[in-house]
Amino acid sequence: MGFEPPRRLVTALPERYGDADAADWLGRLPGLAERVPREAGLTVERMVAPGGRDSLVLLVRDAGGEPAALKIAPPFTRPDRERDALAHWNGWGAVRLLAEAPGDSLVLERLHPEVSLRSLPEAKALLEAAGTVRKLWVEPPAGHAFETVTERTARQASAMGDYRADAVAGELTAAALAAREELLAGPAEELLLHGDFRQGKVLGGDRAPWLAVGPDPLVGERAYDLARLVRERVEDLVASSAGAPAARRRVNRLADSLDVDRERLRGWTLFRTVESGTRALTGGRRQEAEWLLEFASWL
Repeated sequence: MGFEPPRRLVTALPERYGDADAADWLGRLPGLAERVPREAGLTVERMVAPGGRDSLVLLVRDAGGEPAALKIAPPFTRPDRERDALAHWNGWGAVRLLAEAPGDSLVLERLHPEVSLRSLPEAKALLEAAGTVRKLWVEPPAGHAFETVTERTARQASAMGDYRADAVAGELTAAALAAREELLAGPAEELLLHGDFRQGKVLGGDRAPWLAVGPDPLVGERAYDLARLVRERVEDLVASSAGAPAARRRVNRLADSLDVDRERLRGWTLFRTVESGTRALTGGRRQEAEWLLEFASWL
């Protein structure tokens, strides 16, 4: 099967996981895209494009002709954690795991990749997103191997430290790091979280209207998981003259609708937005960084 990897995957993977590992896996991807479906007894229909930032998704049919999706991800993205989370949710609020395939690849329920919550008006999208994410917040399985919010954000905070003295991001970076320390100072919830929840990660389905995909699961508090959703359509908010009050209203509305503490959601939104903003600066995506840092300054 001849194909060219999606541009989004080729661009995003090195930024998140390093040039060397990404280049090695991307070099092997054409062979994997041919071998894995064949060994799993699947017939490929087409590749999903633009697709994800850390995996290749192929629309396939199994030996009986039933539709499915095959997700091929590099081992350094820990697809085993996604597998374990999807198995634990067992289709409740999330795409159903149908089977495993060679090389930690996943055979998933076929959804509608062209239809995400981003296709809805903003107010409706946020309402549906809230209804979906609340289903995912369950007790983690016994003996799980998921990392915690503390562990993940420790790595992120270490990388952000270089921006403490930055003329553009320094003040916000210091505030975000201080917010993280305060948020982690006391006891918190220990629930299974999606880890990367946003409107684009909720797709239309047949079994249920909306189902979450692409988790980067971890264990921690709901406010952390909700924080990425707060900054949805950040470019529209930045372009609006009422962006700042709209952002603060969104924090309060989402927190209240899901019984999450407003200040904890605000704090995690600040940290996660600045972390994304400094990562965008590192990756040379200056326009995106400016949007994110302006949004963070409103919080």
